[in-house]
Amino acid sequence: MNRSRLKVIYSGHVQGVGFRYTVKSVSTGYEVAGTIRNLRDGRVELVVEGARDELEAFQEAILDSGLGGLIHQTQVSWGEATGEFRGFEILS
Repeated sequence: MNRSRLKVIYSGHVQGVGFRYTVKSVSTGYEVAGTIRNLRDGRVELVVEGARDELEAFQEAILDSGLGGLIHQTQVSWGEATGEFRGFEILS
């Protein structure tokens, strides 16, 4: 299977609203591995690996989970998977 790496920086009202915990909950429905963490400037960074179609579906599910209204902007970048992640975790 060809695996990809997706990095998304979310801007908006994304800290202090359960954003990371909701994304972690959504992740259980997808075959993805990675991390999500708050950035000091008020944004949230998601780095996740898996099959590209699974990552695209996961990204859409995040928006559909009710978080879409909190997000004002996203910066998306794609790359090759490194295989460094096991499971999905929230970083502080």
